[in-house]
Amino acid sequence: MKISHGTLSFNYDGVALLRISLGEVEVIRGIAYLVRDRDWGTLVPQISDEVIELTRISYRARFESQGAALVVKVVIDFAEGLNFTAEAQAEGDFETNRAGFTVLHPITGVAGAPVLVEHSDGTRRDAQFPLLIAPWQPFQDLRALTHWLGGWQISCRMEGDAFEMEDQRQWGDASYKTYVRPLARPWPYHIADAARFDQAVRLNWQAAETVETSLPHTTATGVFPQTALVITAAEARRAVKQPGDLALVKPQRLLCHFDATRHGLAELQAFSVLQARYEAAYDLELIARCDGDLDAEFSGHAKDLAASRLRVASIMICPSGDRQSTPPGSDWPACPPLADVYQAARKAFPGVRLGGGMVSFFPELNRKRPPVAGLDFVSHGLCPIVHDASDIGVMQTLEAVAHITASARAIIEGKPYRLGPSTIAMRQNPYGARVIPNPEAARICMTDDDPRHRTVFGAAYVLGLAAALVGSGVEVWTPAGLYGPRGVMDWNGQAYPLARVLAELAARAGQQVEAELLPNVSARLRFSGAEMTTNLASYVRTELA
Repeated sequence: MKISHGTLSFNYDGVALLRISLGEVEVIRGIAYLVRDRDWGTLVPQISDEVIELTRISYRARFESQGAALVVKVVIDFAEGLNFTAEAQAEGDFETNRAGFTVLHPITGVAGAPVLVEHSDGTRRDAQFPLLIAPWQPFQDLRALTHWLGGWQISCRMEGDAFEMEDQRQWGDASYKTYVRPLARPWPYHIADAARFDQAVRLNWQAAETVETSLPHTTATGVFPQTALVITAAEARRAVKQPGDLALVKPQRLLCHFDATRHGLAELQAFSVLQARYEAAYDLELIARCDGDLDAEFSGHAKDLAASRLRVASIMICPSGDRQSTPPGSDWPACPPLADVYQAARKAFPGVRLGGGMVSFFPELNRKRPPVAGLDFVSHGLCPIVHDASDIGVMQTLEAVAHITASARAIIEGKPYRLGPSTIAMRQNPYGARVIPNPEAARICMTDDDPRHRTVFGAAYVLGLAAALVGSGVEVWTPAGLYGPRGVMDWNGQAYPLARVLAELAARAGQQVEAELLPNVSARLRFSGAEMTTNLASYVRTELA
C-alpha cells in the first residue's frame, strides 16, 4: 500500500515501511521491527488491531518462538517528520538473536558519499559511507545518521538501545543496514518473562544542496562468461541414466561438489562415469577436512581422484570450517593457515588449476581473505534471500552485484574470478545450523527450496544476474544445479523456465555482450545478432503499488 503525505511517500506492507521517498527521491530503503531466531531466521508476526489513519498507523505484532512470545505495540506517526515507535513485552522467556528496529539506507547515490555520524554519547564526526564493501561494521555505537541525497538532508535518529551498521551489500542487499544490539554482545540471548523495552526511529528532513542523482542505471560491455552447473554425485548418477538432461542447457563446465567430511571414492567415480558420457570441463569443489596432517589428507584425495579416473580441469579448495560464517565478536573456527592448505593441495595436485575463496558467499570471502599468490582463481557464491525474501527484495539484490564484484576484484588482485553456485534458494546456511524448511512454498529467508526458482520469476532473476555480471571480469558463473529445487529441472526431468534462458546464455560464452540493467525495471543483453530482455518490474509491481 502506497501512502503519501505532502512531500513524503512510502510503501506500507502491513509491518514495515519501504521506499521512503521525498518527492521522487528514495531517501531510506526501509524501516522495520524484526525479530530473529537462534539460526537468524526471521520470525513472521501475527498482526492485530491494525488502524490506518490519515497521518498515523498503529498495530500489534506478536512474535512466537519455542512456546514464548514477544508482543510489540507499534505506532507510525507521520504528521510532522516520521516517527516509528515500538513498545515490546515478553510473554515467557523469549530467546532471540535480535529483536528491534533495522533501518536501511539505499546504495545508489549514497555509496562513498558523506554522512554525519552521531554516537550514543552525543559526539559527532564527519565520515563517508563505504565505497568498497566493508567487511566489518563501518559505524558502531550509533544514535543518529545524517546524509544528503537528491536535494535533501535526511536525519535518522534511533532510540532505545545501541545501534550499529553493517554493509549489507556483502549479502547482496542493496542497502546499508543499521540495526539494534551490537553483534559483539552474546547471542542468542533471552528476554525475561514480562520484561518490557521501548525503541524508536525518527526521521526529519530539510531541503539542501546535494550532488544530483538519477535513476539507478548501469550499462557495461564485456565477454560473456562460461556457464557451469553445480552437481552432486546423486545428480551425476541420474544424468548418466538421462543423458539428454545436460544437453538441455549444454553448460561448458560442471562443478562437482565433493565434501571430504562425508564423501569418498564412490562419489568421485560417479562423476567419472558421467564424464564418459557428457563432454565438458569438470571442476572439483573440494570441501577439505583440514583437521590433521594436510599433506596426508590431500595426498589421500589425490589417490582417490586418480583411482576414480575423473579428469579435473580445476579444483576449488575450501576448508570445511570456513563454510560457517564468523560474525563480529565470534571466535574463528579451528583451521590451519590458508597458505598451508593451498601449499599442501598444490603438492598433491601438480599441474591442476587451483582455486580458493569460499563455497558460501561474499561476506565470508571479505572477512577471511585468502592469500591469492598461491591460487589460480578465486570464487564465491551469491544468495539473494539472506535478509529479505520478498519479490522486490530478491530483485533489488541485482543492484548490489556490481558493488560485490568490484569489491571482490580489489581483494583478489587480478586473479581470475569465478562466481560459484548462485541461486535464489540457499544450498547451505553459513549463518545458522540449518537451512530453513519451506513446506508451504512461501517466500522465506535462507530456505533451500524457493518456489520462484521454478517459475518465470526465476528465469527473470537469472537473466538479471547475467546482465549484472557483464563487465565484472567473472570468467565462469554457476547459476543453477541440474536437478531439484535449485536445478534447471525437477528429478523427473521436467524443465523449469530458467533452463531455456541458461541454454541461450551458455551458447553465448566467449561472445562480446552489451548489458543494460535498470534495477527493479528491466535487464537487457545484446549479443551480435541476438538480444535477450526481461521486464523486472512485472515481478515486483504488486509490492511497489
